[in-house]
Amino acid sequence: MKAFPKIDMAEVTRLTRAGQLSEAMALLQGQSVPPASDVVAGETIDMVAPAFHGGAWTAPAAGPTATDHAAHSAGQASARPGLAETIRALRERFPKMGDMPDFGKGMPDIGGGTRSSRGARVEVPAGARFEERSFANAAGSRTYKVYVPSGYEGQALPVVIMLHGCTQNPDDFALGTGMNALAEEQTFIVAYPGQPQSANMQKCWNWFNAGDQQRGSGEPSLISGIALEVVREFSADPNRVYAAGLSAGGAAAAIMAATYPDVFAAVGVHSGLPCGAATDMPGAFAAMNGGGTVKARKDGPGIPTIVFHGDADKTVKPINGEQVFALAMPNAALSQAVNQGESAKGMAFTRTVRADDAGRPMLEHWALHGAGHAWSGGSRDGSYTDPRGPDASREMVRFFMMHTKIPS
Repeated sequence: MKAFPKIDMAEVTRLTRAGQLSEAMALLQGQSVPPASDVVAGETIDMVAPAFHGGAWTAPAAGPTATDHAAHSAGQASARPGLAETIRALRERFPKMGDMPDFGKGMPDIGGGTRSSRGARVEVPAGARFEERSFANAAGSRTYKVYVPSGYEGQALPVVIMLHGCTQNPDDFALGTGMNALAEEQTFIVAYPGQPQSANMQKCWNWFNAGDQQRGSGEPSLISGIALEVVREFSADPNRVYAAGLSAGGAAAAIMAATYPDVFAAVGVHSGLPCGAATDMPGAFAAMNGGGTVKARKDGPGIPTIVFHGDADKTVKPINGEQVFALAMPNAALSQAVNQGESAKGMAFTRTVRADDAGRPMLEHWALHGAGHAWSGGSRDGSYTDPRGPDASREMVRFFMMHTKIPS
């Protein structure tokens, strides 16, 4: 029998769960792992490999670039291993899963179909459905999952499109945001388009590509197509369709507001960026760091928008949320009110509301004090959540349900 070096499987499992796949592979291969300060994640366009602090996912401190790290690691493979590769190595090392106590608990699901990226299962109450569909048009195809509440009996329900962030999947986003539970409570339909790795290695929506910021092409046409397909399949209300997203998904939601105001009655942007913040990869990093300059669009009045953004977000700087808020309805004559509060779990926030003549909020901006890059009030069953904050999902649904698109 082949002898293997002694391996600290608890540490391998911890590193894999944390997304530090290169370090997990190094341990499996009998190599030493550099100190945490020397471990640098590969560059991504959105959510970089995070560290978990106090219930919120935040970006690590700035460090050497991926190129610097590759030079530092001369002699090792230049590409970071994927999750599937790491798990295959574990299975080769331990053919019987029983040799790896508790390995499966909390691990991401490679297929991304029934589990969140943190391993939890989405529970579906009796009478409800959470099913996978596929949509295709000239721009390509995307799978999506749709939650149909148990109270659905063919009536014309509202539809909320939920756009996940980088590295996430529909199940993960459903668990983290708790949107299915709200849909069950308030009787509306939720759809979760999924971004595949074939479209972006980190499964980010490509908000920074000029071709994915245009009506009638790219990802906006796919997302709007999914929304309209859900309306058709379930005879939903075409005047009560909404979109919300986190980070790259939040930026995609802002793009949907700009490109398809005839489809969406309102949008929610959490830790995202305004449409047009970048048109290429270098511009994306500049925008995330607060260097983007965006002009107000002149091709429409804009639509109602609610924004959530942590003022300690180091991944997508808070100025981006402020820009989304400022540019959403630039020509509307609205009154403004500002109030401060604190969530039940102790997170302070400042809420700015701009309302129409009837007092109906048309724009809302929630500045979350001390929050990082995470969905406010979310569940730890999903990734990139901060349970301490006000419930962004519930507040978005409240805001959405006040708005109905005027039929054209």
